[in-house]
Amino acid sequence: MSDGDSLDAEQLRQAIAVLEAQQQAMKLDFTAQIMELQRRLSRAEQIAQTGAGAIATTGGVSAGASGVAVGGDVHGDVIAINAPSTPQPPIELRKSYLHWLMAQVRSVPLSGVDPKGISEETRQDLDLTAVYTALMTQRPETVTRREHQTEGKSRRLSALAVLNAEPHLALLGDPGSGKSTFVNFVTLCMAGEILNRPEANLSVLRAPLADATGGGSRRPDALPPSQPWDHEPEHAKGEAHHRVPDTSPPPQPWDHGPLLPIRVILRDFVARRLQPPGPSVRIDGDTLWQFIVNEVPATIRDVMPALRDELLRHGGFLLLDGLDEVPEADQRRAQVKAVVEDFVAMFPQVRVLVTSRTYAYQRQEWKLHGFAEAVLAPFDAAQIRRFVERWYAFVGRIRGLSSADAQGRAVLLNEAIRRNARLQELATRPLLLTLMASLHAWRGGMLPEQREELYAETVELLLDQWERRKLRRRPDGRLEVIEPSLAEWLNTDHQAMRQVLNRLAFEAHRDQPSLVGTADIAQAGLVEALMALTPNPDSKPARLIEYLRDRAGLLEPRGVGVYAFPHRTFQEYLAACHLTDVGFPDELASLLRLEPNRWREVVLLAGAKAARGTTAAAWTLAETLCGEVPPAEKSIEETGYWGALLAAQVLIETRSLKPPIAERNRPKEERIRQWLSCTLQHGALSPVDRAQAGDALAIIGDPRFRADAWYLPDEPLLGFVEIPAGPFLMGSDEERDPLAKDYELRQHEITLPRYFIGRYPVTVAQFREFVRERSDNLAEKVSLDGLSNHPVVNVSWYDVLDYCAWLTRQLCQWKGTPEPLATLIQHEGWVATLPSEAEWEKAARGVDGRIYPWGSKPDPSRDNCRDTGIGTTSAVGCFPSGASPYGIVDLSGNVWEWTRSLWGPDFAKPVFAYPYRPNDGRESQGTPDRILRVVRGGAVHDGQESVRCAYRDRDLPISRVGGIGFRVVVRPSS
Repeated sequence: MSDGDSLDAEQLRQAIAVLEAQQQAMKLDFTAQIMELQRRLSRAEQIAQTGAGAIATTGGVSAGASGVAVGGDVHGDVIAINAPSTPQPPIELRKSYLHWLMAQVRSVPLSGVDPKGISEETRQDLDLTAVYTALMTQRPETVTRREHQTEGKSRRLSALAVLNAEPHLALLGDPGSGKSTFVNFVTLCMAGEILNRPEANLSVLRAPLADATGGGSRRPDALPPSQPWDHEPEHAKGEAHHRVPDTSPPPQPWDHGPLLPIRVILRDFVARRLQPPGPSVRIDGDTLWQFIVNEVPATIRDVMPALRDELLRHGGFLLLDGLDEVPEADQRRAQVKAVVEDFVAMFPQVRVLVTSRTYAYQRQEWKLHGFAEAVLAPFDAAQIRRFVERWYAFVGRIRGLSSADAQGRAVLLNEAIRRNARLQELATRPLLLTLMASLHAWRGGMLPEQREELYAETVELLLDQWERRKLRRRPDGRLEVIEPSLAEWLNTDHQAMRQVLNRLAFEAHRDQPSLVGTADIAQAGLVEALMALTPNPDSKPARLIEYLRDRAGLLEPRGVGVYAFPHRTFQEYLAACHLTDVGFPDELASLLRLEPNRWREVVLLAGAKAARGTTAAAWTLAETLCGEVPPAEKSIEETGYWGALLAAQVLIETRSLKPPIAERNRPKEERIRQWLSCTLQHGALSPVDRAQAGDALAIIGDPRFRADAWYLPDEPLLGFVEIPAGPFLMGSDEERDPLAKDYELRQHEITLPRYFIGRYPVTVAQFREFVRERSDNLAEKVSLDGLSNHPVVNVSWYDVLDYCAWLTRQLCQWKGTPEPLATLIQHEGWVATLPSEAEWEKAARGVDGRIYPWGSKPDPSRDNCRDTGIGTTSAVGCFPSGASPYGIVDLSGNVWEWTRSLWGPDFAKPVFAYPYRPNDGRESQGTPDRILRVVRGGAVHDGQESVRCAYRDRDLPISRVGGIGFRVVVRPSS
């Protein structure tokens, strides 16, 4: 036994860790030294330690009798151990193979995804175990009928669960979907389990999936899925959690133990081993095995016969990455298919995973016999959150951030993604999410304030990844270029290449038959456009085709002879760049008038790009889009409404509405404002687009409300509508209404005296006026966070009564209170208060017992509910066609509305049932907080059942939730 073998086991472990860290940081090859240390560690753990020796650490330069410290030009603490004088035993060689394999797969280069990591000399890599997020597939989990009914939909299987179930699997996915990362992670964990590594093993591989119930949802599990309401009392939350114990999610399935992993990159196999077809060329499974043997370092190659025997006797795991990257020329893909199928026959106990881009695996002749298929799914919200959290935990360590700072930045990025639908779409692709996270970290925990700037920077990163040089580090540590950048190959400059891509994106977007997804770009057109840039007559289109096919980034192969951008956003952005250069603003406006849904995003991005550094371009575009006065009546042509909406959005997105606004732009602003107001009043555009017009109106200034009258509506009675005295039908008739609930029965006639009710729910702007004068300034400021013309929410029943009392005082004291409200309030004791259930229902349905304010059939185009597709509250008055017989709007959908009526203490059953008797105590205001109050009308996330006029729901009066607002009545004081 040599002196070096007597080193302390813990010192050996520390030395291995130091070498691995230096290998990762400096890109030097310490594989042999690490393997020797691993051999000595194994022996040190098995035999008594004797002799002398030391390891240099933390700046030291000493070494044991068989060790020599490495210094000089190598920075840091690095240890080189002399090669062993005797051959390694098979078990040590096996460990050395596994250590070598782990070194191949454990790091992900930051270059190409991190602006600070692009330098090949100084780059840092991502530790795969630190940032890996489990992938899901499109394959549904097999569930029983009972489970399916309970869940409402089948659950998707994770990629590992499918791998567990299928001995031979083809895992498919789009570029950047995580296929190679999955291969590397499985390889890493299998090898780590065999080596007993704590950071990579089967437990790490089987880690539970990201929690699907967290984030974004205010009430993820408090009520059963069958409950239609969007809000809940606090006591219901407690009961639900009591009924459903909080159990930890189970680990992902893996039933096969640690399998010996063999990883192959198929493009390397073809390039370095596979001979072209010919009469004398023999291609079979052994061809692949010989490639695997030759890829292993010579120092440990002696272990390969033993590994082959292990695969034959006990099985293992062959992971083949990138079938789609195998060239089709010279029958290469057919050769690989035959090789893989023969290898499976040679090693029947070996499990096999093959990855490929989805499009490349569609042709029947390319599919592997006996292989199941699964397609990777985009990231969902839970996966996005987990990736961002793990990304920042790792990036925080390598960039010296405190734990609190790293966690805080993760929260900021997750919130930015949650609030922006476009960012959510981008984040579903792991590659694009990584780019986004990198930009966020590089910018100190923030994304560019304008999305055009975000897209511009992301496009540059994708373009760099697509066209940059491919480098390889030689054994001596020096870099060599194995493939030049595309600009170098074409002998052109970056700007010229970018202009070509801009034009191609515009043409593809213009000619795309569908208005969703990305357009196909023919390979012939792409190659022709790029070849036109090169002055070199010797450049060959075939070589360019090969170059493009092997690249991922800004353009990706979609099929044979077809390319596409990775996301529609980038297609739209590059088209906008083209139009900013050659068609601004007239061509933009003309295209929008012809096909608004095709060009709306392009117009917004072009406006933002043109307005960088100056708002003049934004105002010029706005005037081109909206240059005429609006009509008095609804126009059949929607061109003017579209122009106004896009003009407003351009000004908002470019921050051109920030004061001071130049005097010459004031008429343009007023014209846009009037158009937007008409859009709502006329019910023009689709509900989703009309809601966007309402949002824009809140920012540009909503003329429907009076700033000098607490933002009450600019109408003769300040928005109050008289409901005449008389009878009406209350409750539901189950024969006419199949959705009727027991507590809505029986339908009966009730007579009410005259009263006035608000045309709209109380808005954020109106409630803000009250808060400004309130002494305690309202505990829950979140109620003021919405847009000014949206209904106020997050207000308790008591907050609402306080507002009503305040409004009564204002109208009583104000000389401008219109008649007859002035006389009623100032002289006859009438007050502003909440409506009773009966008052609310009569205002909603009139006297004829209709089911909805507009009639007897549901119609999501008339209210803001789940089926409408808006997904959030909308400006009041966006649905004029949903008005009640009295002209009251938003009584169905948008937000629930408090009433002054009691439900009772039992959430499941009302104490105050029908028939409705106003004098039986149900309208009492002096009851304990535990007594539920009735809410009416349904909200944005509710279905047609909840937005019926007769539907009754309930909540605790102390609740402040995001789905409940209110409207005001003026009636005699009780």
